[in-house]
Amino acid sequence: MEKLMWLVALVNSFIFCNAMLELTGPHDIEGTWKSSITLPCVYVPSQDFVQQTVIWTLDRDQSPATVFRRDSSGDHIMLSRYRGRLSIPKYRPGDVSLEIEKLEIPDSGHYTCKVTWRAQNNSLLTRERTTTVKVVKVSVTKPVIRPGNLGFTVPKGARTSLTCSANGSPPIIYRWFKGEPGGNAVPVSNHAVLMFESLQTSDTGKYYCEAENRASSQVIKQSDAVQLTVRDRTKPSTTVLSSETKANTTAMPIPGRDLITTALATGSDVQVLVRQEVTIGPQRTRLPLYLIILIVVLSVAVVIVVVAVVLCRRKTKEDNPYEVTYQNTRNDARRQICSGVNGKCTYEEEKSKVKNYYTPEPMKENDYETINIKENIEYKILVNAVESEYEVGDVQ
Repeated sequence: MEKLMWLVALVNSFIFCNAMLELTGPHDIEGTWKSSITLPCVYVPSQDFVQQTVIWTLDRDQSPATVFRRDSSGDHIMLSRYRGRLSIPKYRPGDVSLEIEKLEIPDSGHYTCKVTWRAQNNSLLTRERTTTVKVVKVSVTKPVIRPGNLGFTVPKGARTSLTCSANGSPPIIYRWFKGEPGGNAVPVSNHAVLMFESLQTSDTGKYYCEAENRASSQVIKQSDAVQLTVRDRTKPSTTVLSSETKANTTAMPIPGRDLITTALATGSDVQVLVRQEVTIGPQRTRLPLYLIILIVVLSVAVVIVVVAVVLCRRKTKEDNPYEVTYQNTRNDARRQICSGVNGKCTYEEEKSKVKNYYTPEPMKENDYETINIKENIEYKILVNAVESEYEVGDVQ
């Protein structure tokens, strides 16, 4: 019974491992000449099995040949005509798909993916899968013109582009023309993208492109013509209206604008109205947000400076509470003395009196304080001068 259970477990694990290591991928793939193609070959990795080798072979006209081999020494391209065009992902476990670039017609054939793993008991397990590749040349399709971000109506001086896009076997050759198909078109470019670095009014017109590849049909496909309009910003907008009524002119006032309407009669029942809007008067503009913030900050700074100046001046006055007024008055008096001798009179100078008045004047509503001021030096000089000016005469 134990042997039977061990045998069942071994069979189940073998079936499970086979299911995990099964190669998957399509059987038939069609590739476009001069393009790239990927031949899928994928399996689910298992910890019990280690990948040993990967081999891709090509069977064309019943002559198989190895084109690619991966082993412990690295990747090897076996055929010289595939050098630089073949690769297998290196960092995706379980993915050994073959990528072929720049397909050629001889690349058609049966490609076989063969993978070998080593089990833990050193036994080898091999799986393979075949995919048929057919390389064909596809004629170019009708190209389509796509405008740049600004569209087909662009202001003067702007930078824009027109892109011509078509499908088919590469390489695809593109040509640009200014004009209409079948008319007197002028060639302007041989690239898929037509660039305009700085548009001018002379660039206004119709444009179309042609697409061609080297497929067997050798057919040239043309796109539909598109209208590119260059708008001059300096000219006022002009609206042309047609009517079957009698010619008349109407003007409706618009605030801040003058509406000038000119009627040109081209017939008895047809008129063409040309309306021009001319802006007059000052236009209101809004200040940017950063200017408004700057003005507010400067205003607050000015207010702070004014308040600081006022407070400083008040403090200065408080530091000088008193003023002293000095007054000096001089009173000179002369006294006449007459004697009976010879009828002569002499003058006697009275003692000069000089008074100083010092008046304290308080600046604030504080109690009066007695201010003692030393005798003024100027006062001494004045007294000495008066005493030396006069002398007392002898009485005869």
